[in-house]
Amino acid sequence: MKLKHLFIGVAMVCSFASFANPDSTTTALTESVIEADDPALRALDELVSMHNIEAMGFGFDSTIISELGYAKDSIPQFSEAVIAERLAFLDENTPFELQYNKKVKAFINLYAVRKKGLTEQVLGLSEYYFPMFETILDQYNLPLEFKYLAVVESALNPTARSRAGATGLWQFMYATGKIYDLKVTSYEDLRMDPVLATHAACKYFTFLNSIYHDWNLVLAAYNCGPGNVNKAIRRSGYKRDYWQIYPYLPRETRGYVPAFIAVNYIMSYPNEHNMIPDKPNYTFFDYDTLVVTRRLNFEQIAGALDITMEQLRFLNPVYKKDLIPLNGKQNILKLPKQQVGLFVLNEEVIFDYNKPLTQKDSDGREYVWEEREIYHLVKSGQYLGYIASKYGVSTRNIMEWNNMRSTTIHPGKQLTIYKSVKEYIAKAPSQPSNNQATKTVKEDMIETPSEVARKVYYQIQDGDTLWDIAKAQGVSLNKLKSLNSNLNHNKLKPGSKIVIASEG
Repeated sequence: MKLKHLFIGVAMVCSFASFANPDSTTTALTESVIEADDPALRALDELVSMHNIEAMGFGFDSTIISELGYAKDSIPQFSEAVIAERLAFLDENTPFELQYNKKVKAFINLYAVRKKGLTEQVLGLSEYYFPMFETILDQYNLPLEFKYLAVVESALNPTARSRAGATGLWQFMYATGKIYDLKVTSYEDLRMDPVLATHAACKYFTFLNSIYHDWNLVLAAYNCGPGNVNKAIRRSGYKRDYWQIYPYLPRETRGYVPAFIAVNYIMSYPNEHNMIPDKPNYTFFDYDTLVVTRRLNFEQIAGALDITMEQLRFLNPVYKKDLIPLNGKQNILKLPKQQVGLFVLNEEVIFDYNKPLTQKDSDGREYVWEEREIYHLVKSGQYLGYIASKYGVSTRNIMEWNNMRSTTIHPGKQLTIYKSVKEYIAKAPSQPSNNQATKTVKEDMIETPSEVARKVYYQIQDGDTLWDIAKAQGVSLNKLKSLNSNLNHNKLKPGSKIVIASEG
């Protein structure tokens, strides 16, 4: 038995003895000490507004309702002694310090009563996300109870976004996500990829534990950053216990660990609190993954495989515009297992199903829209609004893509910009190089208010040399080298593109 339980038990006895009303030992959970403007409560309200359970086909488990034997909307009440005893049992089986106190009680009330509907949705979603969390946490040798932190952070909503811009199941800010390779573009946000974001969270937990060697302090640092936790430790007289540094932590972090403890309790005793899970259509074991290397719209998949757009979005939250982009890498598509075989057998049909046809300019040239990564070198006199207008994006986008805290920029700074551009499709060269039957030449045009730049690209094939490409495209070798000065001419990478002509 942990020694702290002795002190908790004594404190509980003294507390009960001071009550004048003998019935007060069964204090109703509807009493709360969480203030109306508490940051944790505000964040939870935001999460409630972001859930769209009905669209995903969730439903109550009627078998649980019949087993409980009481009305779904009834609110069971328990004495503080019962709740403290249950938490003590959980505490014995985890390296976290699951202490029971008035603040924890308030958050138990919040999840069990005031936000009961959200908690029931989370219970259903846990059947989809928790097996994946546990598998990855085990890989990093981390406590499995960390899975409950995603409930506090996002209510298991992978597309959740806070006012400050934190995004995903684990609420990564843009800068922190970038450190852990959670890239953000116009078409995808890897912070919303459940698997990649969970790996990133585990790496961050491991890093924080190397500093504090205390799991509750790791939780606090995950919320407000190591700098704020270190400051609280110093102000407390170098105490190393969460509850001892509690008064010195930022206000939003003071409710963070109590909320985590409350979620541990509620997720472990849902039936006792008459929680009926809202279950999604799928569990973790009902889907499989495919690799997609071509551009593909969700409409194509939904129409060909008889799956709803809502289900595709639920399974693939990383794609922001219902589109798997053509970005030079292997992209993951998640589908229900029964649809995976159909996709593999009918892949070409699916890619052609309701396929967005190439569009035509007024001169008859065909093009498609593709996303490009553009690098802009800031010149003297340029400001962020001007650059945003030049590329047809927002200043906020540019700030997110480049981890900028303000709109101030200085000459010489290189900005990364993601922009959808026209990619013109030209006819294949009449004289292919090597033994290639056909090779695709594509033309890319970016129009801005002040300039029209047109470039013709060639996609490098396996076995190509610069000499072969120059000969096949009818340009000189020196011209090809000058157009691609940053290219390693002796080591061409198949699949990458080089410029073969430039106008404007």
